[in-house]
Amino acid sequence: MARLIKTEKEVEGRYEDVWLVVEEDPLEQWPAGARTIVGQETVRVDAPQRIRGEARYTADLQFPGMLHTAVLRSPHAHARVKSIDRERALAAAGVRGVLGPGEAKGLEDVAGYHGAPVAAVAAETFAQAQAALEQLGAEWEVLEPALDPDRSERHDDPNRYERGDLEAGLAEADVVVEAEYRTQSVLHNSFETHQAVCRWEGDVLEVYISTQYIWGIRDSVASELDLPPDKVRVVCEYMGGGFGSKNSPDEYTFVAAELAKRTGRPVRCALTRREENLAAGNRNATIQRLVAGARSDGTLTALGGEFVNSVGWSGWNASTDGPMRMLYDCPNVRTVVHGAKINTPPMKAFRAPGFVEGTFGLECLLDELAAKLDLDPLELRRKNYAHATNDRPYSSKNLMECYRRAETHWERRHEVRSRSDGPWKRGVGLASQIWYGGGGPPSYAWIRVGSDGRATVITAMQDIGTGTRTAMAQIAAEELGIPVDRVEVSLGDSARGPFASISAGSSTVPSMGPAVRQAAHDAKRQILEIASQRYDREERVLDLKDGDVVSTDGNLLIPLTEVVGLLDDAQVLGKGARGPNPTGMNVLTFGCHVAEVAVDVETGEVQVERIAAIHDVGRVISPLQASSQVEGGVIQGIGHTLSEERLLDPHSGAVLTQTLDAYRLPTIADVPEIVMDLVDEPDEHLTNLGSKGLGEPPIIPVAAAIANAIRDATGADVRSLPITREEMLRALREAEERAKAKDKVAAGSS
Repeated sequence: MARLIKTEKEVEGRYEDVWLVVEEDPLEQWPAGARTIVGQETVRVDAPQRIRGEARYTADLQFPGMLHTAVLRSPHAHARVKSIDRERALAAAGVRGVLGPGEAKGLEDVAGYHGAPVAAVAAETFAQAQAALEQLGAEWEVLEPALDPDRSERHDDPNRYERGDLEAGLAEADVVVEAEYRTQSVLHNSFETHQAVCRWEGDVLEVYISTQYIWGIRDSVASELDLPPDKVRVVCEYMGGGFGSKNSPDEYTFVAAELAKRTGRPVRCALTRREENLAAGNRNATIQRLVAGARSDGTLTALGGEFVNSVGWSGWNASTDGPMRMLYDCPNVRTVVHGAKINTPPMKAFRAPGFVEGTFGLECLLDELAAKLDLDPLELRRKNYAHATNDRPYSSKNLMECYRRAETHWERRHEVRSRSDGPWKRGVGLASQIWYGGGGPPSYAWIRVGSDGRATVITAMQDIGTGTRTAMAQIAAEELGIPVDRVEVSLGDSARGPFASISAGSSTVPSMGPAVRQAAHDAKRQILEIASQRYDREERVLDLKDGDVVSTDGNLLIPLTEVVGLLDDAQVLGKGARGPNPTGMNVLTFGCHVAEVAVDVETGEVQVERIAAIHDVGRVISPLQASSQVEGGVIQGIGHTLSEERLLDPHSGAVLTQTLDAYRLPTIADVPEIVMDLVDEPDEHLTNLGSKGLGEPPIIPVAAAIANAIRDATGADVRSLPITREEMLRALREAEERAKAKDKVAAGSS
């Protein structure tokens, strides 16, 4: 029996109401603890295809007669196209199509940033298309760029939040700390660049694209081109990284679609590596002016913050204040978040957008507060543990257990400090993590079981490289009672599977997993019905285990293949849908990182030697894939903390870091020892799995934990990212000046 309900859906802190058809008889969760397959280490089911180079990415596609596109991009941060010579470009060797400003979505005559697309050329080869760009002979009217986020116009009204009375909270505090923190613009640099191949098959537009949201691409393209949604087919078999930057179609998709329509041939439009550093999006820079007040025992009385997000020419205003609003129990909180429109490349979501930046500021501020109060930083966090947010209880929260497990790593600080030698000073720091990750409806899955006893999971979702295929196979195998190597997962094609959720906001497994389990349960029920009738047993005493149909009394053990073999070419088809999230509850993830660092106080070099990452994300489906997510998040966080930064010419706004030798990504030499610890406690209120997402939590506390470890090692307050040698030496000089001033005051008073 199905019924229609209205429920709430959340992605990265943005909520919307959705209508949903749900089953009246939802599945109960599996009991806590490891299962036969779920919760066990499982090698990726698509590992052979990846290792052998058989996995087909969008970049691998080659269609007969396919044209290649080059895009004319603005060399100026702010300029207007005065003219282009279309006919001259069309006459160039190999050229088959030219688009000017306004002829495809995203091509504009006013460029708002260095790298903004204004025109495009399709030719037989990419080299011919690039050469033809010169023939366009673009003339520009250069405009004055706005580059200062503090003086820019705002994209929209600021996001404001307030509870209690901030001024009253500060007045009752025994200690108040104020500080300004800054974070930089960081680039995604996905290994597979942003790209799409479009071709028209009759009146159907096929879009082959590297994307995190197959159905979002389908809807956006259909809407923009005024097509029925079913006339747009979107395919993404494998994807080489996105980190939040591939949620939308962007201009390259619309350029390819329009040129394919005009030429009658398949068209590829792919960003080059340099273009990735110009126009593929970025984590926005922030300015955070923060204040915190506390009583002498460590009880927080006030938290306040004014945040400026440099979202660039376009983009959305992420919740940089989210950690300040949600992480701690504080009665008086006020935040305001501005979105600054400036002539820089546009912001896009980047692995926990807003919370990475906001956690850096808040958790560093808290450690400065702990120092003034002479309190242990871990105990300060425990003291202000939140049991609810805005009077909404948590569906589950095990952050206190994360703190308990962090104690062993935190106690290492005494031994770590003792290993300081000469100019190398060592220290330990920690930081807390809060994020979303509960996923939500709608999401659907089908499962097909054939007469050979093999099962196929069918859903039009995408695996963005996180191992989602494997997690879905494990869930299906667990519920069906068959080995995981007898489960295939078919995904990546909107024409060959039901609707599936976006892979963003740490939502894929918690959104898709419950639907897959429901579908597997439906298929299993049908199989047991068949076995009950064939072998004259009551269905309630039958089960599927290890690929066999068994009875609870032990009198029946029949291979699954014998049961479904009765069907010949017929198949068992199970269907499943993801149910709603618990009403009136906050579904969030939590964690704590403990970092150990070494700092050369003479040169400013910082080395991260060890990070312990403890996370509460509900039931863990696939530990091996989970460990990869944690390691990847930590390494990406280290790059964000110590080296990565998009650099601009301060006068022209031109992007200076356009190549991977200029943009300093972390290498294997920068990877520390990484210790992972997952609480693995199912959220009893959340779906039939109790699982939350782990894609983004591991990156969130990294920068703050490292900065706090630097303070522990050197006494220096690091308030700006990245922590380059220059920044480290500046912070050390400030710490030395503060120490001298303090000594001078002490000497005067004596």
